[in-house]
Amino acid sequence: MSTTQIETEQLLNAAMRMSSAELDQFVARLFALKAREETAVLTEREAELLTQINRGVPSATQERLNELVLKRRAENIDAKELQELKQLTDVVEKADAERLKFLTELAHLRNVSLQKLIEQLGLKPNPHE
Repeated sequence: MSTTQIETEQLLNAAMRMSSAELDQFVARLFALKAREETAVLTEREAELLTQINRGVPSATQERLNELVLKRRAENIDAKELQELKQLTDVVEKADAERLKFLTELAHLRNVSLQKLIEQLGLKPNPHE
């Protein structure tokens, strides 16, 4: 086993011990580093945009949203939970709109279409249910 594989395993083990917030931040920084590696020269603004693009909603928010969606689908949701679901949906939609704004700015900086940028970054849609 090579040294790189051992270090990778150690890194993965350390990542598994991180809190959700720490892991989200780590992944965002990792994506920014990967993009920097794949781009000849990454400007400071591009790095900032990539960090914002990869931030996403907090995992606790996403988990609660998923729980409430499941309750709604099962028709087992009360009025208070339905109101919470609407509020969380607004939060996620606002985050998605911000992400789109950052993606659009980055596409403009790189002089590529938004679709091309999304393909270059390997982004997939977030299933919010």
